[in-house]
Amino acid sequence: ADIAAARALCEVDAEEQALLEGTARPIVLLRRDDAAGETADGGSAASSAGGEGGADDASSAPSRAPAEDCMSAGPAAAGTTPAADVLAPSIAPGLREVGVMLPYTPLHHLLVRAAGVPLVMTSGNLSDEPIATGNAEALARLAGIADAFLMHDRGIRSRYDDSVVRVVRGRFESVRRARGYAPYPLRLPHPSDAHVLAVGPEQKNTFTLVREDLAFVSQHIGDMENAETMEGFEDTLALYERLFRIEPELVAHDLHPEYLSTKYAMTLDLPKVGVQHHHAHIAGVSGEHGVAERVIGIALDGTGYGDDGHIWGGEVLLADWCGYERFAHLREVPMPGGAGAIRRPARMAVGTLAALGLLEHPGAGPLRSRLAEGEEALLLTMVERGVNSPPTSSMGRLFDTVAALAGVRDDALYEGQAAIELEACADPSETGAYAFGLGDGAPVVIDPAPVIEALLDDMARGVQAPIVSARFHRAVVDAIVAVASAAADRTGIRTVAVAGGVFMNRLILGGTLDTLTKEGLVPLTHLNLPLNDAAVSFGQAVVACARRRAL
Repeated sequence: ADIAAARALCEVDAEEQALLEGTARPIVLLRRDDAAGETADGGSAASSAGGEGGADDASSAPSRAPAEDCMSAGPAAAGTTPAADVLAPSIAPGLREVGVMLPYTPLHHLLVRAAGVPLVMTSGNLSDEPIATGNAEALARLAGIADAFLMHDRGIRSRYDDSVVRVVRGRFESVRRARGYAPYPLRLPHPSDAHVLAVGPEQKNTFTLVREDLAFVSQHIGDMENAETMEGFEDTLALYERLFRIEPELVAHDLHPEYLSTKYAMTLDLPKVGVQHHHAHIAGVSGEHGVAERVIGIALDGTGYGDDGHIWGGEVLLADWCGYERFAHLREVPMPGGAGAIRRPARMAVGTLAALGLLEHPGAGPLRSRLAEGEEALLLTMVERGVNSPPTSSMGRLFDTVAALAGVRDDALYEGQAAIELEACADPSETGAYAFGLGDGAPVVIDPAPVIEALLDDMARGVQAPIVSARFHRAVVDAIVAVASAAADRTGIRTVAVAGGVFMNRLILGGTLDTLTKEGLVPLTHLNLPLNDAAVSFGQAVVACARRRAL
């Protein structure tokens, strides 16, 4: 029930201890003491919050994303019992980090003391649904997963998930900002003369309300994919508007016309500002730092609606708060089955191999042998005919492709699983790297074909997944730095803002920050907000306020 209990399970440094024992009492991502291998930053060789902004911390059940479960440390056992002997193997299987929190309510203390062992806890909701707020609702919705209920005579006034944080290279990093941190306001670089609402994206939704120079970023709302989450969004927004006396006069929204958040914005009788997803990512970072000048923005994630209607996600932008230029992007490949390719990385791999002309490479044999009967032919037909195979420049989808080709993950049971496990298996002692191709056009096209071909050569020679993963991670970092350096040489801009769910990957984030600095560039990341889509609403607000000032 204290820091000693946490230390019995995980490695805990001074910064992590301060977070565990602080008043916010978040879930802190900690390295298991039985994990082998160190990364360059001395931390975990695998974060459980990686990929395209995927899962956020430890999981005890494969049907739930890691962000939804954590351990509460029980009493410390005598001696130094390895975590592997204390924790069930079903807790974050294959990952080197677990989410740990210390008790923060009297009930928590009673539970952990009575149990005498670490407890796996989760919020009171089904996956993809908001937290239940009343006894009757909990009984109706959660009876299938709970054996007993402890009732209270007071309902929950506002839904708050536990916050998730971690320490990267000695600095605080938010993974999920909720209880203990939201709705503490952030300062905007300039005061706004209007009350602004930014409704955020679809995944990991938050909204932001602006009054003068204060931006109130909501707690984690969730993925806006169903009526229940939409209702939770509207309830929380109404509460914030009342608490902070804000009556929106302007609404900012994502460009994707099918997002529920966008559709909600369209129902409001207010002036509207559409903000491209990756521009919002970069403006959020520069806005937090108060940098009004153009920056080189590296936005890498799974999905963002582009100006051309395609799915973006591997973007290098020259951006200020009002606008941007697309300097470079990852080469587009098809997503056979659309969202189905996200759930099944093997599909994404087939589409990528077909587009790159590498399907017959001997190294692709293991993947092809694992496909269901007739699956390859169906996917190739979809790609050739352009049926439900939208083009994407997503770096998140490239991680999925590599995970499938390396034999790490063919089917994702939760968001970002393939990328998370690919990071987890990377060999920290490997120094080799693949290499992306870089075009000389405008925008620059970052070509993954040389990476995939070299990877397949390795697979054909019997090179194991940990080596393949490490070489791929280094290739991504090298490409990021090469393109950023080219942009700096061409424009004279030295500040590089990085954002997007791919940077939840410790290897990518740490390697990028270190190498950019060595190249004489100035990297920026979020100070208080997550690097994933949870910060998009803040970026939308920054853009909307800047465009209004520019009128």
